[in-house]
Amino acid sequence: MIISLPESKRFVNSFLRLTRVWNLVIVGLAQYFTAGFLIGMETLNDLRLLMLSVSTLSIAAAGYIINDYYDVKIDFINKPDRVVVGKSITRRFALLFHIILSFAGIVIGFLLSWWVGSVNIFSVFLLWLYSNNLKRLPFIGNFAVALLTGLSILVVDALYPTHHSLIWTYATFAFFMTLVREIVKDMEDLKGDGTFGCKTLPIVWGIRKTKILMYIILVIFILIVLILNHQYAQLPIRFFVLFLFIPLAFFVLWLLRADTKREYAWLSTFCKIILVLGILSMAFV
Repeated sequence: MIISLPESKRFVNSFLRLTRVWNLVIVGLAQYFTAGFLIGMETLNDLRLLMLSVSTLSIAAAGYIINDYYDVKIDFINKPDRVVVGKSITRRFALLFHIILSFAGIVIGFLLSWWVGSVNIFSVFLLWLYSNNLKRLPFIGNFAVALLTGLSILVVDALYPTHHSLIWTYATFAFFMTLVREIVKDMEDLKGDGTFGCKTLPIVWGIRKTKILMYIILVIFILIVLILNHQYAQLPIRFFVLFLFIPLAFFVLWLLRADTKREYAWLSTFCKIILVLGILSMAFV
């Protein structure tokens, strides 16, 4: 059977959409910036860092695939134009890609160290559990994804064990910003999630109480970052004003007014922008 060039191109585009290629780019940049700016520029030429990044991105891509595999019906309501599984890529192939990428990520992890391999096994299991069950529960699913995002930065310290305090500070930043973004995405997907019996925070608590929780999370986030900085890093306060406080202030102002699916989608994108700003800020530490 010969696959035409247009069909091949369409398949590649669908696969890139399925694996959220731009999200993977952000994760890869985060790991390379962490290694280069917080540990040492010599790490950028180390083959082990490339292997670590490939293993992390393989597992993350597998996580996106299995998530879409389980959520086809919900996504037809929440994001019908973004559905890939069951349309341009069959469910059978999606599951096969998930298995191959997960296995590759685990094997590469163990080639680096038992610790990295163990973290990768935990990540694969938690991503499957999240897609199959946790994402339909209030807060637990959000916490799981945020934890894995923080781990993607901490695992760099597992490869180059410097125990640099700034790595923990940035891992905390990644954890909290991802936690907030995941809750915003639940607000965006309220209709589809409610149709299929999910029990996310906006469904269980309502939008108003969920927003209050997010404000509390943001306050806790800022306090923890400032405490970590005071105790260990001691970066100038203008650094946080520029890269964290001002973007978060805009986020809170727009969150106060947001009440439509489109506005929550924009807030989710803005959270991603704040994450990218945080990554870029490593270059100025």
